[in-house]
Amino acid sequence: LILLLIVLDARLHLPMYFFLCNLSLVDICYTSSGVPQMLVHFLLEEKTISFARCGAQHFFSLALGGTEFLLLAAMAYDRYVAVCDPLRYMVVMSPRLCVALAAISWLVGLVNSAVETAVTMRLPTCGHNVLNHVACETLALVQLACVDITLNQAIIVASSVVVLLVPCCLVSLSYILIVAAILQIHSTQGRRKAFGTCASHLTVVSMSYGMALFTHMQPHAMASAEQDKVIVLFYAVVTPMLNPLIYSLRNKDVKAALSRVLMRSSEVKH
Repeated sequence: LILLLIVLDARLHLPMYFFLCNLSLVDICYTSSGVPQMLVHFLLEEKTISFARCGAQHFFSLALGGTEFLLLAAMAYDRYVAVCDPLRYMVVMSPRLCVALAAISWLVGLVNSAVETAVTMRLPTCGHNVLNHVACETLALVQLACVDITLNQAIIVASSVVVLLVPCCLVSLSYILIVAAILQIHSTQGRRKAFGTCASHLTVVSMSYGMALFTHMQPHAMASAEQDKVIVLFYAVVTPMLNPLIYSLRNKDVKAALSRVLMRSSEVKH
């Protein structure tokens, strides 16, 4: 619905909504890559998946998850420019820059996933083929290996830095500058308006990065297989379900666009 609204309503042809289109596409693809297989396994007693399908699921979930984190960082920069340099917003956030930021997000996500999937799926398991997880997730697959996994651990750390730590630092820096700019606004109405432009994005960022940082920062000894399953379900089901609701219900422009599209369609029918 968000994708259709942005395409049909010219007033939403802005950088912020271009990135929202990409984020919506990521969420659609992310749920499609893993949730149908999860539902099948929840309903069947014998839960099996072929090696090729497991590798494909692993690749797409990693690629789309990484792309989402990078897109959120690009959207944070967009909000920074909108609040801190509003007069030059359309000049700075030019179509070329927006396409470049989105393309880099997709490319880095895909390359990162390709490397990690290739290194993970080549590990010999010596007959250990029972995966204690709801999806083909990196840590669960690595635990099946019967050889040294030092290289895999190093790649997992490097991957986390590229698609999680760096974007998280960029988002944090953007919001530090945004808060500093908002505090310089003297009127209460001006502050509310400036904060309102970031509210939806900040909610999604807090939800996505918060869970990811909690996962990576907790001691390994405290981590459990059941906890990992809950986290994967959160990313695969809850986050993609909440993202469009947050961006539509808390966004006046999106609600206004929906009203205009419905009115146009009603006029055409009459």
